[in-house]
Formats: sequence, C-alpha cells, structure tokens
Amino acid sequence: MVELERICCVEDDFDIRTILDLSLSDIGGYQVELFEDGPSALKGLPTIQPQLIMLDMMMPGMNGLEVLGALRQSEQFAQTPVVFMTAKAQSHELDSYISAGAQSVIVKPFDPMTLPNQVEDIWKKLEASNL
Repeated sequence: MVELERICCVEDDFDIRTILDLSLSDIGGYQVELFEDGPSALKGLPTIQPQLIMLDMMMPGMNGLEVLGALRQSEQFAQTPVVFMTAKAQSHELDSYISAGAQSVIVKPFDPMTLPNQVEDIWKKLEASNL
C-alpha cells in the first residue's frame, strides 16, 4: 500500500486555507501545498506532483468542477484522486460530484482535528479499490 504524503488543497478562503494547512500538516503530518484558486493550482501542480488533490467546490473564476475537468484533460493528472470540499451537501449534489469524477466529498464545515483521519480513510479506500 502506498502511503499518502503529498496533498494539494485549492481553497479561495484564506481562513480555511490556514485551517487546512494546520490540520493536514501539523496534525496529519502531510506535505501540503495550498492554492487560492483553480488557475494558480493548474499552473503550480506540475512541480508538486500531489498524490491527492482537495478542491473547494465554489470558487471565483473556476469552480471545483471546472478545475477537475482541466485536471482530467491533463495526462499528468488524469488519474490523480480528487476530493471536493463543499458546504453544498444535499444527497443529489454529492452524487453529482462523484459522477463528475471526484473520489469523495468532505462536507464543510469540517472538524480540523478529525480531517486528517477523514483524508486517511479516503486514501485507504482508494488504495484498497486499486488492488
């Protein structure tokens, strides 16, 4: 099983980016790269090579679905697992995110203390499904 080490988070809200960084880096021990929008993430991702990408669903410019679409058109990131982070979490919305190609959805507001465990559980399920 491949251990999860590198995560990229794309989130337009500064406070949530700070919480993501503290939660995933300090508590979870992951290497975390943060971007404030889709275009900057798409530009910076090739140098980072994340194992998992976490996308805010509602961002100005490019929303999470648009960023996911661009990632899937890139040979380099076509298979990189993507997890959406969103407050829009009615069942039909969650289903549409998974149908669009996300591997999972983390509902906001999330608990920073348990977020690393949520991410690790998602990763373990992905790894198990690839066996």
